[in-house]
Amino acid sequence: MGAQNCGFGPAAELVAVSRLLPGHHRVFVGDGVAASFAHRNADAFDVIHEMSRSEPVQAAALGALLDACDQVVSVMDADMALRAVVAGRPVVMVDSLFGFWRAERPLATIGVLCADLPRSSFAAADRHLAALSPHERVLAAHLLARHSVVQNFPGVAERTAGFAALGTRAVTHLSGPVIDLAGVRDVPRGGAPEYDLLINIGGFKNFLLDFDVNNDYLRLLDRWIPDLLRDWPRFRRVLVCGGPFGGRRERSYETAGGRADCRLLPQRALLRQVAHVPHYLMAPGLTALHEALALGRLPLGLHEQHYAHVFTVRRLGATLFGQAAGRFADVLPRQRIPEDDAAGTAALVKIAARVRTDDTLYALFRRTLNERIERYVALTPAQRRHGVEELRNVLGGPPLPSVLATIFGDGGR
Repeated sequence: MGAQNCGFGPAAELVAVSRLLPGHHRVFVGDGVAASFAHRNADAFDVIHEMSRSEPVQAAALGALLDACDQVVSVMDADMALRAVVAGRPVVMVDSLFGFWRAERPLATIGVLCADLPRSSFAAADRHLAALSPHERVLAAHLLARHSVVQNFPGVAERTAGFAALGTRAVTHLSGPVIDLAGVRDVPRGGAPEYDLLINIGGFKNFLLDFDVNNDYLRLLDRWIPDLLRDWPRFRRVLVCGGPFGGRRERSYETAGGRADCRLLPQRALLRQVAHVPHYLMAPGLTALHEALALGRLPLGLHEQHYAHVFTVRRLGATLFGQAAGRFADVLPRQRIPEDDAAGTAALVKIAARVRTDDTLYALFRRTLNERIERYVALTPAQRRHGVEELRNVLGGPPLPSVLATIFGDGGR
């Protein structure tokens, strides 16, 4: 089992799937933020192997693990899927962004490449697909998989129809939220909240962003959080959660009589905070959004960290969540963000740097975000319930346990 090493979303989805497969010996393989998340939720796996596939000895060890397994589950990890196919192992691809992946080539062209894929070695297969972009490689992984579990989202139906028109052998299964359903169900209800406000920034790391490199978004938060405590006396106790605050990176701010604790929590501990805290701000990732909806909570979306956040907020623009979400366009309305994952994310890094270092832009960021928070905290319980229900109607689908039972058999056995 492996997950794309981009933020916590893919790893959280893998944990959700793994918890529904107790009849299997579940082996996690990965590195980076995906491995960090797996270690924080180690009870979801029987074995965790933290290894980098770019290192030859560890890549060989992964090959031995693939040879010894009888099934591979990959959450948006195209490399893992391709290695499994070369090893002759059936693959289940799980994808919460199925409609997001951009293809410059027709899907049929990618299908022909997959049909002619050499399987003598991973190196040969990798060279065969070398012309494909990272997004196209994810689509190729779906074409090579035996089953695809795709989380519902605007655009998924059109992408699924395109796959069906190719007549591929891969079976596509539409699913509702790919989240830890048992963890949501078992969250204790009632009781006084520990914090007044929760800010969830997710795993943050991806192909460009890192805790110490291209980290202007994090540095902008460092500047803003003390101002949040100054501007909002009602938020005396603030919890800021995310990948950048694991281990020795944990820290606290104390300003104007308020305190903000920055920590990395295990997923189920985070769910307990989501369930109880009065107000919730989050990076607009789909997994965290689905978890909030399952708990009946409407969060306020924070500004975009990477291009997938731009895509998500835009596609949900007709909903209360999409309309209310913060965005860098509040500060730089004429700034164009390229319609491309890599270029769009790089542009957002530069925007965050400008906002952080330019006092005039930062003042506008602070004021417009305060305005969005003000409108958010003023929502009535009825308005929040409406916001939750409209998202559930847009994003709902068949229950994940039923989908997995179709693939793996009842009880994951």
